[in-house]
Amino acid sequence: MPEVAAGRVAALRRMKLISGGLLLVAAVVYVLCRALTDGDGVWGYVEAAAEASMVGGLADWFAVTALFRRPLGLPIPHTAIIPAKKDQIGAGLAGFVREYFLTSEIVGERVAAARVPARVGEWLTDPVHARRLAEEVSAAVGGMASVMRDDQLRNSVATFADKRLREMDVAPLLARIIETACDAGQHQAALTTFLRGARTFLDANRGELRQRVAMESPEWVPEWVDERMFTKGFRLLQSFLSDVIDDEDHGLRHGFDTQLRELADRLRHDPEQIAKVEAARDQLLDHPRIHEYLANLWDSAKLLVLREADDPDSDLRRSAESLVVRAGEVLRDDPQISARVEEALQRLTGHVVANYADDLTGVISSTIERWDTEETSRRLELQVGRDLQFIRINGTVVGALAGLVIYAVTQLF
Repeated sequence: MPEVAAGRVAALRRMKLISGGLLLVAAVVYVLCRALTDGDGVWGYVEAAAEASMVGGLADWFAVTALFRRPLGLPIPHTAIIPAKKDQIGAGLAGFVREYFLTSEIVGERVAAARVPARVGEWLTDPVHARRLAEEVSAAVGGMASVMRDDQLRNSVATFADKRLREMDVAPLLARIIETACDAGQHQAALTTFLRGARTFLDANRGELRQRVAMESPEWVPEWVDERMFTKGFRLLQSFLSDVIDDEDHGLRHGFDTQLRELADRLRHDPEQIAKVEAARDQLLDHPRIHEYLANLWDSAKLLVLREADDPDSDLRRSAESLVVRAGEVLRDDPQISARVEEALQRLTGHVVANYADDLTGVISSTIERWDTEETSRRLELQVGRDLQFIRINGTVVGALAGLVIYAVTQLF
């Protein structure tokens, strides 16, 4: 980040000023001692300390500077070490990381210590995180639906649906539906609705029915006889329908129930009946309108998915949130699932380390190889240069102390 780099540059400059300032102070003290004193007494000790301090400071300045560039630009051997050895440093750093960091044991320990399943589970169970992830998943689904080729998918979906429908065992399915309806009494409710509709239909079309009976009656039968016979028969039919409608225990209802259950049994066990149902299924699927409907399945599904994905309150979003939360609860609370995920992560990281560690560490060496030599020196100096300036400071201070001790011992003996 630019602000981080700027901070490091300022810190490095500050430490260089401090270390250089100490060296300059030592030089000034030495010059003053030589110019203004005769070197006797206390001034001898001060002069010796300043002289040794300059030597130590200069030596450490040379050592630190030689790492990154040639001191004073002079072609001194074994200087500018980092620019000269840039590629070797990159290769050595990559090998060091490969040997001591990217091993199956170390990476496996770190993966285990990270408690990935539990932490992911905790994260997923947070409603805010679940909602955010559901939004991202919905957006991804909507995006995928938008970029897919409709013509190919339309044909693929239609072909798939037609194949699955033709392979479906329709007869057992119909048998199960009929038995379920009978057990729930829905067939009787449907019969009641049908009979009421029939009774209403007869009432609404009584005149036309009477006219039809008159047309079919022989000419020698008097009209009043036709009217009387029709009226009586019509009333008997209406009365019969009303009896069946009102009587839940009517014999016709029992017969209807028995016939439906027998039909369900034939749909399961009668090859002839099963073949008829399958033939009817295939005939229905061959109808052009059915082909058109199957071809439009993808368009309908796509529009539904896009609409549901864009609506924050849609069933798709709510279902996605519920699934995310449930997945988090399983990862967090189920030790068996957590152990399986942990084992899978261990296998995955082990495979990556075993097969791609050289490629991963190769990023280090190849990146450093692409760096310019001056750029490499500058970057490394920004990283460690501030700490290296303490070597110069220590050299200046320790040099002064060493010079003072040596001078004192010399004077003593």
